Amino acid sequence: MHRIGEFERTPTHVVDTRDAPPDVFLDHGATDWARLTWRQVGRPYRVERWAEEKREFERTQGRALSVKEGWERFNRSFHELFLKEPAAEGREGRRRLLRQLAAAKVRRAAETVEELVQLAVWNRVHRVEDAVWDPRGKRALFEGLGQRRPRVLFLGAADGYEAMQLAAMYPGGEVVLVDYDEFCRTDRFGRFPERYPFLGADPATGGKRIWYREEMPIHFEVADIRDLGFGPEFDIVVSVGLVEHFDDAHKPEAFDFHRKFLKPGGTAVITTPRDQWRGRAFYTIMADRMNFGYRELMTVRQLGLYAWENGFRIERAGVIKAHNGLVCRVR
Repeated sequence: MHRIGEFERTPTHVVDTRDAPPDVFLDHGATDWARLTWRQVGRPYRVERWAEEKREFERTQGRALSVKEGWERFNRSFHELFLKEPAAEGREGRRRLLRQLAAAKVRRAAETVEELVQLAVWNRVHRVEDAVWDPRGKRALFEGLGQRRPRVLFLGAADGYEAMQLAAMYPGGEVVLVDYDEFCRTDRFGRFPERYPFLGADPATGGKRIWYREEMPIHFEVADIRDLGFGPEFDIVVSVGLVEHFDDAHKPEAFDFHRKFLKPGGTAVITTPRDQWRGRAFYTIMADRMNFGYRELMTVRQLGLYAWENGFRIERAGVIKAHNGLVCRVR
């Protein structure tokens, strides 16, 4: 069991239940979205250095890798990183590199160097900066939603992290995770660390407490978002890293996914990866693990302008470590 106020770097991830400020959230909520123009904000940065696996598939198959196939390959590749112990594997990799250099195995040595660089980057991003899950930033983004026992729908849920954080902060409701890759249900969510602590609210005392995945009412539905049978019945609809996979011609469809399932007055929470030099470097160095399909990096003003143009009123906007974040309602 964990206590409030703990901080620990485990071999694979960070535990952080500190509740004292500062949380990392830079507020851009004062922006006049109705007056903002694309000339002012520019267009998103398109990530176009593709994974070798995608390029090889398209060379040999003579067709483009489909969106669903790309997502499935990304999930398996990305999930492998969460299972690694970067420090231990880095030590073994350096020993292997020395053996390869001594044996003049140049090609294998080059591959090992690439693996070591990726391990170092992942260690920095996930275990040092804690920028992937970013519990303090996510809690800061999600605070003040005014929800009691909400029904939460997570579109393109992957491991479901953000919905679990919402369930801890606003307990007593229901969480529905949706992803059309079965691997997300069985492995990305299914193998999420059971003892990972989520700092949230204690409705019995009015204070704070630690929650774990097994205590949360979560249902995982393997389905295409377009085929869901739900109506406008959710208090919160959340997506994390979804809309940046849609080009401009299909952005309205991505935002309509959120609108379609919201109750009147419900809240949409939308995040995308930030366009910053670290983000561009990450998707370049990690291209073979990450880049299987269309992806953009945005500024928070670009994301907010998309949301405004597609019928949302933005109540909160800002940036956390690696993501832009919006809290909005249908206009």
